[in-house]
Amino acid sequence: MESTDQNPDPAAPDAALPDSPAGAPAASQNAGPATPAAFHRQPFSFVRRGDRLSPKRQKAWDEHAGDWVLDIPRVMTDTSVDPSYRLDHRAAFGREAPLVVEIGSGLGEAIVAHAAAHPELDHLAVEVYKPGIADLLMKAAQAGVENVRVAQANAPEVLEHMLEPASVRELWVFFPDPWHKTRHHKRRLVSPGFADLAARVLEPGGLWRLATDWQEYAVVMREVLDAADADFENVHPGPAADEEHPDAGWAPRWDGRVLTSFERKATEAGRVPRDLTYRRR
Repeated sequence: MESTDQNPDPAAPDAALPDSPAGAPAASQNAGPATPAAFHRQPFSFVRRGDRLSPKRQKAWDEHAGDWVLDIPRVMTDTSVDPSYRLDHRAAFGREAPLVVEIGSGLGEAIVAHAAAHPELDHLAVEVYKPGIADLLMKAAQAGVENVRVAQANAPEVLEHMLEPASVRELWVFFPDPWHKTRHHKRRLVSPGFADLAARVLEPGGLWRLATDWQEYAVVMREVLDAADADFENVHPGPAADEEHPDAGWAPRWDGRVLTSFERKATEAGRVPRDLTYRRR
């Protein structure tokens, strides 16, 4: 996943956090030479955990990864995207249909459920955590869905290079890693630069759905997207929440966002999930 809170493995210690791509995952054996334009020297919003698979997950990977996990050409790391690569939608899905993209799909609960409920839509899960992808493949196979594909890649590179402009009907970012320590805020996924990339790939009228259980990050998300008012409008505008009115100005919980075990635990811990929905102008 895009290192979301849903990751079932514990976070790596601070000492293991990469400060730049120099501390990134090991390069793919098939990777070509890196170029400055292709590989941005900026902090990653995720930390890779172990990729060891349980027997059930390994079976799902062996049976379905070849068909449902996209073969993406790399530049330097095994989560990079070659800048010349463009997704061939028809080749990947066998048809042309509106596309839903989830950044940090975790174990696949939301995107598989939505794909099963909406066979008329195609779905792309963007995730870096291999056990999570394997779990998604297992769920998709059990649900009998054929309209889900997976990009095991760094999300900003997917939006910048892989997807065509105005090619996405909906973009989801549910429970991204809050990087709650101040010195790690630069690693947060939702930022002005990421909003520019989201605006690039969303079609006019397309929706960007977000959710987080960290109140401070929710406020930051809203500030980032409100500042991008040339590209986005808040579907549920209202006064910003404050200490006296903590529930003001948020979107209602979207029915398509299934309740996950992570969200249930967050609620039990006293954290309140916040939803935001913005429309591409």
